[in-house]
Amino acid sequence: MITSFLLKSLDRRISIAILVLLAIAVLVPVLNLAFPKASALHMPTYVMQLFGKYLNYALLALALDLVWGFCGILSLGHGAFFALGGYAMGMYLMRQIGSRGSYGDPVLPDFMVFLNWKTLPWFWHGFDMFWFAMVMVFVAPGVLAFIFGWFAFRSRVNGVYLSIITQAMTYALMLAFFRNDMGFGGNNGLTDFKDIIGFEVQADSTRAVLFAASAIALALSLLIASGIVRSKAGKVLVGIRDAESRTRFLGYRVENYKLFTFVVSAMMAGVAGALYVPQVGIINPGEFAPGNSIEVVIWTAVGGRGTLIGPILGAILVNGGKTIFTGIWPEFWLFALGALFVAVTLFLPKGIVGTVAEFMAKRKAKPAAAQKTAEATGAEQAEAAQ
Repeated sequence: MITSFLLKSLDRRISIAILVLLAIAVLVPVLNLAFPKASALHMPTYVMQLFGKYLNYALLALALDLVWGFCGILSLGHGAFFALGGYAMGMYLMRQIGSRGSYGDPVLPDFMVFLNWKTLPWFWHGFDMFWFAMVMVFVAPGVLAFIFGWFAFRSRVNGVYLSIITQAMTYALMLAFFRNDMGFGGNNGLTDFKDIIGFEVQADSTRAVLFAASAIALALSLLIASGIVRSKAGKVLVGIRDAESRTRFLGYRVENYKLFTFVVSAMMAGVAGALYVPQVGIINPGEFAPGNSIEVVIWTAVGGRGTLIGPILGAILVNGGKTIFTGIWPEFWLFALGALFVAVTLFLPKGIVGTVAEFMAKRKAKPAAAQKTAEATGAEQAEAAQ
């Protein structure tokens, strides 16, 4: 059953994209580790780390596209799921520091010692085990999405109202995580990581493995998302996006389809956050900021929502441009980002990939239409001759 599901998810574009991602997962670490720094083929660690961050952003954009592009749910709170996955990983990494922290406490993280905490909070227990942390990477954003979606979708909250509520959710979480008494590091967040599964986080080999894991996670998520979209349930999702009331009238439990897609999307975002944290070395409440979630919408729109591959491309291009232009014109970057979103909305409403796909479809349709016209003309001439 799983095999048939995966095979159905593979079309030509998705297969090529997955192969490219798997090739990148192998090639980039090889260029970083196998070639000396003096070689022209060597890829510096900081560049590999930067590209790894882009891949995590691409996974976050893919997660949003699953709910927005195919189900019509414009979520302005996906940054919350990303941050929750990041905090789950950060809590594991903090527990691995042990007595090597500034205060030398074998159990309590440094910020808890500084705040004069005496015991480890109950919700930190278990995060000294990698498998438990990985489970929580899925569970924390998944449970939040389930609870939120259960009430929102059964109350039939749609459109701009749902978008505003999702943004309010992530803003509320940001304010909560800024509080020191929450037990998540307050304003400073979680940082100063040492090890992950016994390997030094700062080592080049560890960073190469984290990069490869990001590329593989993106490839697997693309495969899963494509499988969902191309299944029978995916057709229902498109029906919900285009005509929800009609889909409901046909007897489909619309709220169940929405809830399933929303939870899967949140888990994907959590995985992106978990892979992001050890590569950048910090997670703080700023990741919950509503502006971050709005940026994800821009990446998806630029690449082309409802295309799966488009958001991946959009996230990489926009963040690559951000890296370049914030160094050249840092004070103008936000204006450029806003202008980009307006320009895409006005002139490329289907995004880069959607526009290219539409252009290619029209090119293929022209010869077929010309052939049909010629055949019809020939038939009319033959009838006239008779």
